Amino acid sequence: MVSTYDVPPIRAVIFDFHATLVDQGDPDTWLDQALARADMATPLDVSERAALLRRLDDIWIHAREVDPRSERDLSADLHHDVFHDVMRGHVPDDLRRALYEVMFDQWVAYEEAPRVIDELRRRGIRTAILSNIGIDLRPIMEREGLVPDAIVLSCEVGVVKPDPGIFEAALAMLAARPEETVMVGDNWADDAAASALGIRTLILPRTRGRNHGLEIVLQLTD
Repeated sequence: MVSTYDVPPIRAVIFDFHATLVDQGDPDTWLDQALARADMATPLDVSERAALLRRLDDIWIHAREVDPRSERDLSADLHHDVFHDVMRGHVPDDLRRALYEVMFDQWVAYEEAPRVIDELRRRGIRTAILSNIGIDLRPIMEREGLVPDAIVLSCEVGVVKPDPGIFEAALAMLAARPEETVMVGDNWADDAAASALGIRTLILPRTRGRNHGLEIVLQLTD
């Protein structure tokens, strides 16, 4: 005999930030903006540019190799230092500094992201943005029209995903129970850790382009 039980309705949604609500950007555009900022007299040749674009596209994979404990996500200084450690020796110093300075301009919200958060609010569902990050994301959220009920940043709460403490901090800010909450992210190792607390978890792998398919979250709350 199959037992059944009532599934609690969803009353809160926690969103990861990077590659979930915002696209990490196009490496070509990022590099071109940095080159203009650095005002480099000698342009990169074709092979140098191709190698650098590959490194930029995988920048956070390389960051994990340098900083496997994600300490870069606990302070702005460490975030800055790890980026420069990853890029040092691969680009001239002026260009390396310019790449970091314009990096945050590349993070643009997926077209549907503000609309999905706003619609959840209209339905009475509270939202949080939770991120492993060493900097304050609020200026970027404001620029991109992302207005959650709560913001949970690892550099402010002192723990990083997959530590359950960061999800517990989000639940507390939302005044929500795990069983009535959904976590939406792109990384199975970090974001799916929410399921250990009983939080239903939706993984949307990284996509290219302006839309990420976030409307599926609205279907979960119908």
